Amino acid sequence: VNDSLMRFFDHCAKFVALVEENDTAMCQVNAFKEGPEMRKVLEKVASALCLPVEELNADLVQVAFLACSYELAIKNVTSPWCSLFSEEDAKVLEYLNDLKQYWKRGYGYDINSRSSCILFQDIFQHLDKAVEESKSSKPISSPLIVQVGHAETLQPLLALMGFFKDDEPLKANNYIRQMHRKFRSGRIVPYAANLVFVLYHCDQVKTSKEEYQVQMLLNEKLMLFHHSNETISTYVDLKDYYKDILENCHFKEECALPKVNITAVDEL
Repeated sequence: VNDSLMRFFDHCAKFVALVEENDTAMCQVNAFKEGPEMRKVLEKVASALCLPVEELNADLVQVAFLACSYELAIKNVTSPWCSLFSEEDAKVLEYLNDLKQYWKRGYGYDINSRSSCILFQDIFQHLDKAVEESKSSKPISSPLIVQVGHAETLQPLLALMGFFKDDEPLKANNYIRQMHRKFRSGRIVPYAANLVFVLYHCDQVKTSKEEYQVQMLLNEKLMLFHHSNETISTYVDLKDYYKDILENCHFKEECALPKVNITAVDEL
């Protein structure tokens, strides 16, 4: 168990103070809860339950939706709660959750992803070691390395690497424009979400650069690398693409709280 590595977000003072425990950081989420899309869902649910709409709020409706979705996902049972929601309602509630993940764990604030660089660098240190041992014709001391964390571990790491980034930020007022967004947390970090780096030693290659190659799989599906738009990359090219993060992202400095007295929003 290495919480400083796998729960880096708990150990990053800047993230904890300015995002995790800062209500204003979730202003887009709160605005969407009060917006027209959620209002429409609230009114519909209130009508179905024969309740005054004033007795419901977005959080209560979200709990009902989660009760429906959890039973469906875990037990393959259609809960009575599901009868309250249409597919359109589900899309609205999915967006509400994606907004929260975006602003709290994804691209909303730089510190969300920058705090994960300690884990990113650790992954490449293990890969480096395997390459060095292979070049020296030594047995690979750790042919398989498994690190176990949470969705909150994986989401920032994927954001740091630039995956599932939309041209426009997810906001309370652009629900319609984001109907075809890349950032869908339910697909990125579902149950048992996993990210695998596979390092290959290739014997029959034309150049020494091609001798070591890498693939990445998210939830058992191959990922396209940004720099090549292919599912395989030479290890040299991959390291070169992420050179800035590998060399210039320092966890202690990234996560230090600003000493000057400025607002959280300005700092973020």
